[in-house]
Amino acid sequence: MNRSTALVITLGLLGFSAIPLASAQEERFFTKKSYTFKTAGDVTVQADVYRTDSKTVRPVVVWIHGGALVTGNRNSVPGNLRELCKSEGYALVSIDYRLAPEVKLPDIVADVEDAFRWIHGDGAKQFQLDPSRLVVTGGSAGGYLTLMTGIRVKPRPTALVAYWGYGDVDGDWYVKPSEFYRKQPLVSKEEAHKTVGAKVWTGSEAGFNRGKYYLYLRQNGLWTKEVTGFDPATERARLDPYCPVRNVTADYPPTMLIHGTDDTDVPYELSANMAKELARHKVKHELVTVKGAGHGLAGGDKILVQEANERALQFVRKHLKPQK
Repeated sequence: MNRSTALVITLGLLGFSAIPLASAQEERFFTKKSYTFKTAGDVTVQADVYRTDSKTVRPVVVWIHGGALVTGNRNSVPGNLRELCKSEGYALVSIDYRLAPEVKLPDIVADVEDAFRWIHGDGAKQFQLDPSRLVVTGGSAGGYLTLMTGIRVKPRPTALVAYWGYGDVDGDWYVKPSEFYRKQPLVSKEEAHKTVGAKVWTGSEAGFNRGKYYLYLRQNGLWTKEVTGFDPATERARLDPYCPVRNVTADYPPTMLIHGTDDTDVPYELSANMAKELARHKVKHELVTVKGAGHGLAGGDKILVQEANERALQFVRKHLKPQK
């Protein structure tokens, strides 16, 4: 699959620079443990918790993976985010969720909400987490779900970092055929549906690949209808609760938005529109614009990409400082 159709976030460009605060001994034991936070039918939905073996209660960084809500899994944690958590002594939680089209958007959001209930409850007890200091991060569809936590998760997260995400699910970019994707060989319905419909997945299963299905949805403007279960032409009101940009209030969490201006998958204007709405409600926020960068900041100037990602890490540090 070429870069334009790949759904994996480009992680190799993400830079990292941090002052190590955790001891060398703690860093050596920064380990990952998996936990099933939800069972839906015969599907187990899991989270990976990365942290040191010490019993110290830790602030939390949550990673939500991307993949257009049809693919991806919790193993895609960016290396720089993992290194930040290790050096600063944060716990890192990466979550799965059931994927469309076998389940629809309301169920996906419910999985995310249940993950945070677990983090605030049994997860906090089992892994010595401090959910009163919790920053949510995610890329692409994970950036969208990150923004959704700002309106659906209670108590609200401390802050959010949305990498090339989006605040609506029913704009022209998703409900009309994509000129960019239609320049590629057209995928037939029959070919697209070979990888869907058999069972419910979380994406962590071996051999999971739905690139052609996503391409088919974008080439035909069908993503919203197939993923959400609602017809955007006749049921827009039912989509309102799933569009963060239409639900911002003054108590929305402080937010950083990172986006490239040449993104051909999720248009830059989606982050720009979210920033405008945050400004209208006087919510603290930053829009980090990387000129010339595509989706995942691919193709962007390496120095600008490095600076953007360092600003994100600084934002996380700022909001996870101990309360005075």
